Amino acid sequence: MPGPIEKLRNIGIVAHIDAGKTTTTERILYYAGATHRMGNVDDGNTETDFDPEEAKRGITIYSAAVTCRWKECTINLIDTPGHVDFTAEVQRSLRVLDGAVVVFSAVEGVEAQSETVWRQADEYKVPRLCFINKMDRIGANFENVLDQIRKRLGGNPLPLFLPIGSEHDFLGIVDLIGRKALYFDSETQGKNITEEEIPDDLKDQAEEYRQKLVETIAERDESAMETYFEEGDLPDETIHKLLREATLAGDIQPTFTGSALDFVGVQPILDGVNRYLPSPLDVPPVHGINPKPKKNQSAEITRGPSNDEPLAALIFKIVADKHADLCFVRVYSGVLKSGSRLLNPRTGKKEFCSQIWHIQADQREKIEIDLVEAGDICGVIGPKDIVTGDTLCPTTDPILLESIHFPETVISMAVEPDTSADKKKLEDALVRLGRQDPTFKAQISEDTGQTIISGMGELHLEVLKERMHRDFNLNVRVHKPRVSYRETVKHPAEAHEEFNRSNQGESHFASVTVSVEPFEGESPIHVTSRIPVGSIPAEAEKIAREAVFESAQSGGVLGYPLMKVRFVILSVGYREGETNEEALRSAAAHAVQSALSKAEIALLEPIMKLEVVTPSDFVGNIQADLNQRHAKIFGSEIRGHLTALQAEVPLANMFGYSSHVRSLSQGRASFSMEPMKYDLAPQSVLNEMLG
Repeated sequence: MPGPIEKLRNIGIVAHIDAGKTTTTERILYYAGATHRMGNVDDGNTETDFDPEEAKRGITIYSAAVTCRWKECTINLIDTPGHVDFTAEVQRSLRVLDGAVVVFSAVEGVEAQSETVWRQADEYKVPRLCFINKMDRIGANFENVLDQIRKRLGGNPLPLFLPIGSEHDFLGIVDLIGRKALYFDSETQGKNITEEEIPDDLKDQAEEYRQKLVETIAERDESAMETYFEEGDLPDETIHKLLREATLAGDIQPTFTGSALDFVGVQPILDGVNRYLPSPLDVPPVHGINPKPKKNQSAEITRGPSNDEPLAALIFKIVADKHADLCFVRVYSGVLKSGSRLLNPRTGKKEFCSQIWHIQADQREKIEIDLVEAGDICGVIGPKDIVTGDTLCPTTDPILLESIHFPETVISMAVEPDTSADKKKLEDALVRLGRQDPTFKAQISEDTGQTIISGMGELHLEVLKERMHRDFNLNVRVHKPRVSYRETVKHPAEAHEEFNRSNQGESHFASVTVSVEPFEGESPIHVTSRIPVGSIPAEAEKIAREAVFESAQSGGVLGYPLMKVRFVILSVGYREGETNEEALRSAAAHAVQSALSKAEIALLEPIMKLEVVTPSDFVGNIQADLNQRHAKIFGSEIRGHLTALQAEVPLANMFGYSSHVRSLSQGRASFSMEPMKYDLAPQSVLNEMLG
């Protein structure tokens, strides 16, 4: 452990694409002494965008972990992607982080992916700071962004700094708590900071904001409120203490401002991370279940962030390395030691942790470490049969931590190797890519024998194709992307099927009656039973349930995965000595398929939430085009000289949209799209499939 646990910060930098996350991260690493030069996104030489695809495209694709020190704290920092196709990278990072810095562009403000990451941070109850970046850009508006965070995100941003000027006149920032103006010297790349008096034309505004800041936090504490009424102010230490309490409770988000590209305002963020974001001690204990509880023992377990507790560690990312897979691990409790054999409770197998490393983006630090203590993040080499979301724990104290749930894939395409000799190589590559990326799926189509890969969007699949070529030396041919449909049923239907067979003089019998019906639930497929208790052995009912669920998971009439359906087991025919597992499974599987063929099948298609940001001159063209694509426009918003259109649109109508929207706007519009829901596809699509 690089220091006491209370001085450790596990944080993420999250935002919409192009808000300046990676540039902010580069500045943080430079000022904290973790790098000796500042990388630049446009030059493709940043520390965290180390993958060749990231450098080429100028975007973050893979979350990268780096460690640095600022003053008395050690910071494990994860730079995450802003593109919605890689939202799983953000999700798995937020699952293991204790705090986050959310970056907003002062021009574009709250954008589509800002909403997604904010929602994910809410889900995992992650305290956060806000950084309003790009104050030097034309159209920058600090107040507008604060207003959008309140209205669109339901946040409570509390400015601790104000910008001095904006656009070309942006000069520095005002520290409201310290009551001083800060100017960052560009000659030393912002390392030298000059403190001066607040400019006269900003004094009244700064005092007004400071009063609001002090009033907001004084309300949280009776003695602070008394001091404020008596003296009209609070000591700086009290302000910092109350700000920390309010941030950890999720009641406010301390808000900073500046321009990372111009070296302005980054060091105050680091101070804010130290002062206001949680250490592992400030986070509630992690919850899990005992996979094999003893009699009278509760299945639920909690583990606190202490070295004295049994080990509980979560694998939140897997990277294929030339020599061996590298697992990113968050240690929630206990001590993780190199050379230890640990249990993976999902598989019931033991995994060997041969080496432990501190991670620095794609470079492992030269010194291999022997152990990692509670609260820290590290890289582990050795585990073999693992996937993202697996737990590592001692066999003597098993715990299964809640895994990470990822969105359904929405787009697929067929891939095949250039030569038949590469077939096995392709299979191996797809298995390894699937282990690393939980939103990537590969399967063989039973109808065509083709290998179908599925992901979160066109860019996602394009990047994976490039990786096959670069990392696995595989040339693959790809077919046109297609939509990942789902099947459901329009009306209830019921079916009864029997298994009745004699084999070498032995009779085997089982019968199952099931009904299927439309169902709106959390899981895509719901199975329940109406068999009277005690009418058949409990083990037989359990097997019937499993068989119904497994058969339902194999897909519907058209072979697409089922969604929004419930199967009810109405009866099971059971004969002592004749009914065995094979007979039950066979009868249940046939009953499921028979019920589906009787029910009227409906096709569901992915509907995407779309946001197009365009100069106002091109709004008419873009709206007309969206109408042709059967989009429903449900909102528009003026952001300076830009207009943002929000719509929901079938994914099937959006292939190739990126080049089309550029041609409609002379290259000046941008868009982002994320899965929103599954809804009924047009009847014509179903008719075409049914032939």
